[in-house]
Amino acid sequence: MNTTHTDRPATLRGRAGAALATVVLAGTTLTAMPLQASAVPDHAQGKGAAASEKKGGNGKGAEMREAKSKAGKAKGKAKAAAAHQDVDAFIVEYKDSAATATKNGRAKAWGKAAKEAGVSVKEYRQMALGQRVVKADKKLSPAESAEFAATLEADPNVVSVTPDVTLQPTALDPADEYYSNQWGFHSANGMNVPVAWSHNTGEGQVVAVLDTGITRHPDLDANLVRGYDFISNPETSRDYNGRDANPQDEGDWFYDGECGQMYGQASSWHGTHVAGTVAAAANTQGVVGVAPDAKIQPVRVLGKCGGNLSDIIDAIVWSAGGTVPGVPGNRTPADVINMSLGGRVSCLPAYQKGVDYAVSRGVPVVVAAGNDNKDALNYAPANCANTITVASSGPDGARSYFSNFGSAIDVTAPGGNLEFANGGILSTVNLGTERPGAAGYSEMQGTSMAAPHVAGLVALMQAETKQTPARVEAALKNTARPMPVYCSAGCGAGLVDSGAALSDVASR
Repeated sequence: MNTTHTDRPATLRGRAGAALATVVLAGTTLTAMPLQASAVPDHAQGKGAAASEKKGGNGKGAEMREAKSKAGKAKGKAKAAAAHQDVDAFIVEYKDSAATATKNGRAKAWGKAAKEAGVSVKEYRQMALGQRVVKADKKLSPAESAEFAATLEADPNVVSVTPDVTLQPTALDPADEYYSNQWGFHSANGMNVPVAWSHNTGEGQVVAVLDTGITRHPDLDANLVRGYDFISNPETSRDYNGRDANPQDEGDWFYDGECGQMYGQASSWHGTHVAGTVAAAANTQGVVGVAPDAKIQPVRVLGKCGGNLSDIIDAIVWSAGGTVPGVPGNRTPADVINMSLGGRVSCLPAYQKGVDYAVSRGVPVVVAAGNDNKDALNYAPANCANTITVASSGPDGARSYFSNFGSAIDVTAPGGNLEFANGGILSTVNLGTERPGAAGYSEMQGTSMAAPHVAGLVALMQAETKQTPARVEAALKNTARPMPVYCSAGCGAGLVDSGAALSDVASR
């Protein structure tokens, strides 16, 4: 059996300083589409540029004027710091003097403020840098805390007073240049990824991407762990040495009349694109992955004309930490496996056995549903038991016109629809036509793009609380929301909701 990746080619986009390629894949084989240049939308500039700051001109002389003026400034600062919550503790920095050398001496400083606020105050502890935490016997409102801080800071022995506010974990707010284009993460019809980032960003998780391999890319290089090239056919692999320890994508281009196709096609760099959706780094450039602090393990199983099932099964076993004859052991076994590949065939026993092995090792297997607008029950591995099968949705919230459907679907995730402007999934690619060239970014559409959204989410879930594959699948289904546009053909439990899924596993 020969398997190909499952998405569709589109158009080449470029702009000064950052080339963007757009590719689409058709059905289970690749087809070429005309390439045309177009400008990146202005909003693609994102938040990459640093904001300029104005520097104030107040010096120490201005700060040491009369106490009334100083108290007024302190009051304004305290309001800014405490306006959002009630507090009962304050961080006080005292001047070094005999008056502040003892607890009783320091108490004289905050005695007036405590009396005016109607509270009893005690010194709680000393901090690492010498400040003291003082605590009131009740919480003060933002306005009350501002008055307390202003009164205390007016004391000549006090340098500063800071309300001891409670801080919450901060969600990732990517400054990556094209993050605003990643509608699948944050739009109304996306999968609510920013909420999930308030829990974690995938650190400690490894996602094996079984695909065409990987190419060097500044958005990916820091997030790679050692992978493997499982293509045993030298002609398919194009490195002419069979299986080896180098998973670099050598290009999967073919010419007219090859691979059972009338027309040839340029290299897709499909694995690089999938990897970017999973875990592109949050590094102020390009795009960001669903799990930007997870690691990608590139496992090469697809080359010219696709890949063989035997190679794919071995790759599944190796990725999950199993032993493959003649192949060195996997030093960093995967926590999640993504397979954006497939073919129109039943789930053959050997295929199912490979999937079952990974699942028995606690590794969820996320797979693409296929792109033929047909019942996914006829496509493997989408129809294999124990997989998490993902259909594709577009920016309008409807099932993508090409996406397979039916009872085999578990959930749906953003996979794009290039019939809409900027409706594809933007991710990392290589810009070489045949062999690897410069790094770039491209839009693609396909269930191959939907699956890595879910694989990245599973990495976040597993980083939060380790779950069995069955429990991961159940959590994804239980927290999915109804499709924004009704899906009569069958889109599984609905559109995945990253924030809800993380909240679910965090509560266990």
